[in-house]
Amino acid sequence: MAGKSHTSRAARGGQGRAFAGSSRASSFVEAAESSRAFFPIVVFGVIALLLLARLVYLQVIVAPEYSAQAQEARTVGFGIEPRRGTIYDRNGTVLAVSVDATTIYANPSEVEDIRGTAKALAGVLGGEMADYEDILAANTSTFAFVKRKADVEVAQKVKELKLKGIYFIADTRREYPNGQIAGQIVGSCEIALDKEAGREYYKGLTGLEKYYDDILSGEPGYYEAERGRDGQPIPGGVHESTPAVDGQDIIISIDLELQQFVEERLTSGVKDLSATGGNAVVMDGATGEIYAAASLPLFNPADRSKVETGATELKSVSDLFEPGSIFKSVTAMAVLETETMTPDTELFCPATLEADGYVISDAHDRGDATFTLRQIMDQSSNIGISLAAQNMGFDKLYDYILKYNLHEKTGVDFPGEGVEGSDVVGYMVPFDELSRVGAYNVSFGQGISVTPLQMTRFYGALTNNGVECTPHFLISKPQTGEKICYPTEDVVENKAAIPQMTDMLKTVVTEGTGKKAAIEGFNVAGKTSTAEIYEQGKGYREGVYNLAFTGFLADSSSQLVCFVGANEVPSDGVVTPLFKDIMATAIDRFQILPE
Repeated sequence: MAGKSHTSRAARGGQGRAFAGSSRASSFVEAAESSRAFFPIVVFGVIALLLLARLVYLQVIVAPEYSAQAQEARTVGFGIEPRRGTIYDRNGTVLAVSVDATTIYANPSEVEDIRGTAKALAGVLGGEMADYEDILAANTSTFAFVKRKADVEVAQKVKELKLKGIYFIADTRREYPNGQIAGQIVGSCEIALDKEAGREYYKGLTGLEKYYDDILSGEPGYYEAERGRDGQPIPGGVHESTPAVDGQDIIISIDLELQQFVEERLTSGVKDLSATGGNAVVMDGATGEIYAAASLPLFNPADRSKVETGATELKSVSDLFEPGSIFKSVTAMAVLETETMTPDTELFCPATLEADGYVISDAHDRGDATFTLRQIMDQSSNIGISLAAQNMGFDKLYDYILKYNLHEKTGVDFPGEGVEGSDVVGYMVPFDELSRVGAYNVSFGQGISVTPLQMTRFYGALTNNGVECTPHFLISKPQTGEKICYPTEDVVENKAAIPQMTDMLKTVVTEGTGKKAAIEGFNVAGKTSTAEIYEQGKGYREGVYNLAFTGFLADSSSQLVCFVGANEVPSDGVVTPLFKDIMATAIDRFQILPE
């Protein structure tokens, strides 16, 4: 019994332990099941938080940047170029003009068939297909130029192709309808780049295009707008629109018909003389208006495939030269003003003149002679004018050279006159350093340098009662009606000397070295020159000369003055026939009458 009872307790005890263990296992199972249920919630929560963070990042932090990028992708912006002003001659003939053109550009990101588009563009615009492929392959760009300033008709043919990603801007192109005629004066433009503003524009490069660039160029505008898929602006999508302000037109003093003749006659004349170059200028002494001006070689702004050295310069403005005998008029005018001599005062002139170890002689051998001042001029005697200057006093000659402004800029409105920032142009030894032989040389135009335009202005004063006018091209601005006024200066104090000087210059043509300048029915007054050429470090060259003639039609209805020069002429010669032909053309052109 006792044993049985023990067995029962043991059994009961074992069952109790079994019951307790079962309860704990059940709790573990429930906990595991609960963990499995919570884990997806946690994962989902983490994912949700990540998505929320990403959404906040996209919509709050980088949203403005992405929005700007999207807007940029559908926004086009470009400068609007103003129409450059037209240049007219004095008669209203167009010398330079901006004509309608079309600039073709691409949005490379919209071009789907790069090769096919490039092939189509090359077929109409010309050029290599590969060049257009490079432009269209710039996928990072939304704006790339395909063709700047294309003909409107050509651009229309491209439009008709309806190429995806190709667009068009109304533009202008600079043209020079007269080509070489007056091209040197009018000048040319280049396409300049303003990187900061992101625009290309016409900029004056030479001539009046350069000098009056601020007037002609105008002010650029700007256009920026969003586009739709068809490339057209979205209504209300214009962000910025500033209209361009067109440049002003200008009227200049050139007479195109006379200009053409001057260029042609200068070219043929220089060739006949076997000269290396030449220049000519025709100016109204009463106003300073330049009717014609040219120097060789000539320049054609409409065709710049080949531009010769110096072609863009106007040598009447920029070139310095020793004027030779045309400068004797300056010395003679000073002698008359100081009343040292009259035209008929006699002066003994020996065959040669010695000074500082040098011997001065006239161009042609002669014996001792007595000349009047008139004869000194018409025979172009170096010795005679030297002695006349000496009798007056070299200090007075020096003062009168300065008084006549032959050591200062003329103020002409054209690039290239002297050094910028200085009023001085030309070369003249300071008086306190001037030797006697140097003073003699200056009296007949050697050892001093001037520009052709300075000499033209001086002779112009003889036609204008002693008043020098500023040589110029610009006459007016037609849009505003503005007439341009230029400075004048009365440089001749003794007015009685002017008719005396003019009379002596007439004798040069009727009896002296200038006979081939004579024009039937007119009293031509002027002075010839055969000047030696100084070469730095080597002295005066042998056997070559600079020839010149400066003159006007005395006692006529015109105050036109003409300078003609030829450079490095290898033998004796004269440019007076060129002067005669140019002025005869002017007589017919402007109906000039003798008084």
